[in-house]
Amino acid sequence: MRIAALAFAVLGMSVWSCSQKDLDPFADIKPDESRFTKVTLVEKLNEPMELEVLDNGDVLFIERAGKLKLYDASSGQTLVVGELNVYLEHEDGLLGLAKDPNFEQNHWIYLYYAPLDYQPDVNRLSRFEFKENLLDLASEKILLEVPVFRGCCHSGGSIEFDSNGNLFLSMGDDTTPFESDNYNPIDERQDRPANVDAQKTSGNSNDLRGTIIRITPQPDGTYTIPEGNLFPPGTPNTRPEIYVMGNRNPFRISIDQHNGNLFWGEVGPDASRDSLKRGPKGHDEINLAREAGFFGWPYFVGNNKPYWKYDFEKQESLFEFDPAAPINTSPNNTGIENLPPAQSALIWYPYDESVEFPMLETGGRNAMGGPVYYREDFEASDVRFPGYYNGKLFIYDWMRNWIFTVSLTENFEYDTMERFMPSTVFDKPVDMQFGKDGALYVLEYGTYWRAQNDDSGLYRIEFAAGNRKPIAKISASETTGAAPLEVVFSSEGTLDFDPQDQLTFEWDFGDGRGKSTEPNPTYTYPNPGTYSAKLMVKDQEGEQVETTLEIRVGNSRPEVSVDWGGNKSFYFDTEPIAYQVHVEDAEDSEINQSAIQFSIDFVEGGYDLIGTGHQEEQVVLGENYINQAGCKACHAIENESVGPTYRNVSKKYKGQVEAKAYLVNKVINGGSGVWGERLMPGHTHLEKEQVEEMVSFILGLEDPDFGQDRLPLKGMYEIKSSENPDGYYLIQASYEDQGANGIGPLKSSYQLFLRNHHLMAVSASRFENTAKANADGKNFIRFTEKNSWISFDQTDLSGINKVRLLLNPGNVKGKLEVRLGSPDGELWGSTEILEKKEGIAFFPVQIKVNPISGFKDVYFVLRTDSGVSIWNTFNLETISFER
Repeated sequence: MRIAALAFAVLGMSVWSCSQKDLDPFADIKPDESRFTKVTLVEKLNEPMELEVLDNGDVLFIERAGKLKLYDASSGQTLVVGELNVYLEHEDGLLGLAKDPNFEQNHWIYLYYAPLDYQPDVNRLSRFEFKENLLDLASEKILLEVPVFRGCCHSGGSIEFDSNGNLFLSMGDDTTPFESDNYNPIDERQDRPANVDAQKTSGNSNDLRGTIIRITPQPDGTYTIPEGNLFPPGTPNTRPEIYVMGNRNPFRISIDQHNGNLFWGEVGPDASRDSLKRGPKGHDEINLAREAGFFGWPYFVGNNKPYWKYDFEKQESLFEFDPAAPINTSPNNTGIENLPPAQSALIWYPYDESVEFPMLETGGRNAMGGPVYYREDFEASDVRFPGYYNGKLFIYDWMRNWIFTVSLTENFEYDTMERFMPSTVFDKPVDMQFGKDGALYVLEYGTYWRAQNDDSGLYRIEFAAGNRKPIAKISASETTGAAPLEVVFSSEGTLDFDPQDQLTFEWDFGDGRGKSTEPNPTYTYPNPGTYSAKLMVKDQEGEQVETTLEIRVGNSRPEVSVDWGGNKSFYFDTEPIAYQVHVEDAEDSEINQSAIQFSIDFVEGGYDLIGTGHQEEQVVLGENYINQAGCKACHAIENESVGPTYRNVSKKYKGQVEAKAYLVNKVINGGSGVWGERLMPGHTHLEKEQVEEMVSFILGLEDPDFGQDRLPLKGMYEIKSSENPDGYYLIQASYEDQGANGIGPLKSSYQLFLRNHHLMAVSASRFENTAKANADGKNFIRFTEKNSWISFDQTDLSGINKVRLLLNPGNVKGKLEVRLGSPDGELWGSTEILEKKEGIAFFPVQIKVNPISGFKDVYFVLRTDSGVSIWNTFNLETISFER
């Protein structure tokens, strides 16, 4: 028992008699991520959509294919407790779930779904009874049916209740973006399909699509209209249910239960570039409505960036829409012509870096609105979030896999945001909600769109202010090798965040004989076999965790290496380099030379850099690009998803001479008709060279020799100079042995990574008291304190005899030292004392260095007696290692 808890018991005091700050040490201090634990409840779901946490800890959630499931907290089992027959094409299905505010008494839940085999085509909001853990289909009360066009896109479907018992339901614009080049779809031509003009839906005051409605359900299954909606009942050519209109695809919404604020994530259009004829590129939005309003679509995006009124017949831009006085003059509009003033988004961001919100990163976009947290709303459990998050909005992005918390001002304007659990993996979060216990429950959709994903699931994020479980880490000097195999085990990295806890260790080496209580024991496996070594770690209060590591004895992993005749960190000017691939294996009497895979690739950059060293698997550039571009959200290699599998694409185009050029064009510019009616949007933001690698990987699935130009295992390779500072050479070799002594084949890979010898200072490995700056079109490092530094780790200095810098000392009088091993290590070279040159910003400085060979950590350290601050800095733009 903790001392604080004991004191309360002895004094007979109620914990509620103290202030929240007394009970909550993290009321004002941001807790470390290590205090949060992501607990797996259910995995391998089939397109989970929305969840509801019940007061007893059970969790109801829906899957798009029509199933209602229940996670039973007491047993840990997941049960199918109801199923609807739903129309499952495009983005429809079972989309929304909410429990009634009086669920514990009336057992009502609300579902929003697309009924199958029902005419006319509608999406439906219904109330059902949920009793004894079963959905009573016969109890259905249909509150609302929304006519829809079963053709493409944007169904929305999120349901939430406010503290007054009002139900909010979000609906998408039911409009295809592809007919309008992924800008705003306002095609008014009468001979066009019915779903190409969003002025018919989200810009239409007389249509519920593209809106978030607010209604008050009644006990008899009807509803009334609360005061304060956008259009009072009886207003001609309007729907009184509308609370906010002008939405494209408000996929997830939330209500601040303390003040009624409505938040939602708006999934924006796909255009990747601004257009002089059409308007702005696509942005996703996080929106806030304190009262009813019009939020711009299809006339504005983001902070009211205006689109052009566009004549599709004449292909002419007529005028920019005015956010102060938007008008809907479309012949498809059945509502009012003069719309309310457009409201700006709270947060907005495009595919590329956001100027206003750069912390939101880049890439695909699917913004979601999560809950607002108030600690006092939840029971005083051991897992309740701390008061630090009081009043903060949780937002998340389905494509970018992040969660942020947003703080607002007293006037509910944007103030700040910060990443929540940045090192934790979230696989396409699709809904989240705080349970009665104050833990955060997160539903994750998983990698592939329209697929049952192994990485989908239901999770609970718990906070621990008191005693926390230890974190166990296990590693070994060897995990494979010939018998007898001596293994040095390590528990390095094992820790407990409670400083007073002492940990005990229990090892079981998995062969029925070996055990140990040492933190880092050594054990010898005498016989071949596969063994599961287990480490159990226990703290002094009895909390324990365990982790395992597989040890395979009887076959040693092959050793693969490449003798490279040039510098092993950099490439310079065009020159031939001698190389030779070596493979050795203790069990294979003869190395199968044809089984050795060897490649040298020049990579243009723009994606995560690939490190060096021994790996079990060789990197395939095309697949690497596919993974990082998020393409597997719609396509998988083998399993069906939204688009065709890569395997089927490879089969279809096998042997076709023009296949690569054709598919590269398809990926970049988009297209439809080959694999069905659904249109694949263009990917103009991807570099052509990267798309070519992606297509080569796909075509190579059925034709392993496609595009392969096998290099000899010994020879000369001509390195070519490049002006691209981000480009690098990736040299790889791998070999899989034949297995031995009952242990299957093992594979080893060797990688050598050569980067341009002209480096941006911002690409350094580590930084101390420096800042990355972006000003006047330049990216550079600001040294903000005396003795601040940057380092380039494990750099091959062979052949380097000078270092050239491009720098600007600003108002600081000082010098840069180049040191090896540490900031105070061996002095390799230094500039003279430098100071600002009038009329010159950045200027070159050359440092003569002593010849040295081998790999070293290289530090650039600022030495100065001048005052240095964030406003008065020494600045470094580029570094060139030269021969």
